[in-house]
Amino acid sequence: MPEITRATVHKIARLANLALNEEETERFASQLEKILEYVHTLNALDTRGVTETAHALPLQNIWREDVPAPSLDRAAVLAEAPDPQGDCFRVPRIIE
Repeated sequence: MPEITRATVHKIARLANLALNEEETERFASQLEKILEYVHTLNALDTRGVTETAHALPLQNIWREDVPAPSLDRAAVLAEAPDPQGDCFRVPRIIE
């Protein structure tokens, strides 16, 4: 019996604020079912002795030196702007 029913897909879609038609509902139910089958396959693996990881590579505190460097030429950058105003970028108002 499938674990992912049409009702489950509709509930997930409602939580994600998605409107799905019948074809999409069927397709997503099938896809989610396949994902769960794969997870069940992974659950069958013996993972004792495998340490938990938060990242695939053993990197930590990888930072570049904070060294001053030349910036972009202001005139060249402002020449690319659609509506510069003096030495500034003019942007549309987004807050009422």
